[in-house]
Amino acid sequence: MSEYSMLSVWGVIVAIAVATYLIRLSFIHLFGRINQVPTRVKRFLKFVPAAVLAALVAPQLVTPSAAVTEMVLDERLLAGAVAAGVAWWRGDILLTIIAGMVALWTFQFLLF
Repeated sequence: MSEYSMLSVWGVIVAIAVATYLIRLSFIHLFGRINQVPTRVKRFLKFVPAAVLAALVAPQLVTPSAAVTEMVLDERLLAGAVAAGVAWWRGDILLTIIAGMVALWTFQFLLF
């Protein structure tokens, strides 16, 4: 790698680091000046953890394949459905994780 390209790579890394720091600092500064979060914002913030979890988990559940039956009978999707059912039924996060993992391991080692 040439010296010019190494310098540009490090420049991009430093620029991204500074931008990330400034974005985080702006939120700290903003919420340090606000005494109370508005009710409208609280209503939306209530759904942030579920949305983040869904964004992290959902892509791992569905594997695109040519055949629909392969996609529907994927062990990860079936285990996710079991975990979703346990979450809806009981509402306990730890029990949901345990049920999902047990279902995944069962589908992986016994059925598939």
